Amino acid sequence: MSNARFFGVKRALTLLSLPVFAACSSAQETASADTLPLMPSPGTNTDSGSTQDGGVDGETPETPDNPDASPGDPETPDAEAPDSSTPTEPSKPVPWRGINLSVAEWGIGVFPGTLGKEYTWPTAANVDYYMSKGMNTFRIPFAWERLQPKANGAFDAKYAEGLDTIVNYAVSKGANVIIDPHNYARYYGGVVGSTSVPNSVFADLWTRLATKYASNPHIFFNLVNEPHDIQTEQWASAANAAIAAIRATGANNVIMVPGNQYTGAWAWTSGDIYGTSNAVALLNIVDPLNNVVFEAHQYLDGNSSGTSSSCVSTTIGSERLAGWIKWLRDNGKKGFLGEFAGGNNATCNAAVTDMLNTMMSASDVIMGFTWWAGGPWWGNYMFALDPSNGQDKPQMSILSPFLRQ
Repeated sequence: MSNARFFGVKRALTLLSLPVFAACSSAQETASADTLPLMPSPGTNTDSGSTQDGGVDGETPETPDNPDASPGDPETPDAEAPDSSTPTEPSKPVPWRGINLSVAEWGIGVFPGTLGKEYTWPTAANVDYYMSKGMNTFRIPFAWERLQPKANGAFDAKYAEGLDTIVNYAVSKGANVIIDPHNYARYYGGVVGSTSVPNSVFADLWTRLATKYASNPHIFFNLVNEPHDIQTEQWASAANAAIAAIRATGANNVIMVPGNQYTGAWAWTSGDIYGTSNAVALLNIVDPLNNVVFEAHQYLDGNSSGTSSSCVSTTIGSERLAGWIKWLRDNGKKGFLGEFAGGNNATCNAAVTDMLNTMMSASDVIMGFTWWAGGPWWGNYMFALDPSNGQDKPQMSILSPFLRQ
């Protein structure tokens, strides 16, 4: 299996032969930031489980060399100083703490693909292991094209069954599950909100997903992974169409709205690449239930891409989160860090700790985080958190103090 990956600004969406596809990885009138009454309490079941068995039977694909993270700019942006109003102690622990279980979205361009060859599904053992460590939230990426092979068409029964299996198992154990069409605001390469993929097509996907999962408030709806190379107003319009479609089904679930520019926290207030910034355009997000959380991603290497095991400094995490956190507070919004990670070295371990402390200190606006990544087939990938030969990965010891609250 090729190690070719699906990279950032320099990634071509036309590379349809790539067999691995992994993540980089508000309404104008709102209630105050400390009230989102429809959000469920996190699950509390932390029963210990077995470690992963490496996936389904058959040949295991090669371990990816690099993460498919948000690409960032070639230059590291100037860091913003943390807001002076940031409390030094958390007002409360962040409620949602977990990991991305990534593998069902692999095999970009190979559609529908073969289960066990291009992609597989996370396992019950994955869920059990991470819950035994104190995690209670799982982000489950999947490929839109596999779930819904034709625009406005029915879901593929077999792929939908695979999604149901892992979602239903996790929630049965008391966990929260974030379902994530891991498509970069694309469908068969067409940009959401364009003539080839109009908002109505995106809304249809979410009508079907909301109808399927509306009965369980512990299933959260992450509209799409990392929009990019799209005008921010176009993305906001598409997001609003999806939100309206979800609410039209009667679903009250939490909706997670990513930003443009690969939803980078560091770039939240920047409009240099795609015109209007997330900080401006996403103020036009409308949810009649005000049950929206704004999702950001943030890596710690030189260009925020997550493609290196090195980290810029021990404080780069808090510096890159600062503008996003300030925006959340200034505008009465809630946020969630959907992807972050650092390599196993002294600088990164300190930077990840600093980032986690920053989120705990911003628990008035940050609902939680999911590490990138875990699940079958990751092997020795630099950020993989799955145990090896029964032993925890080193980064687990950095996360552990922040998992059991």
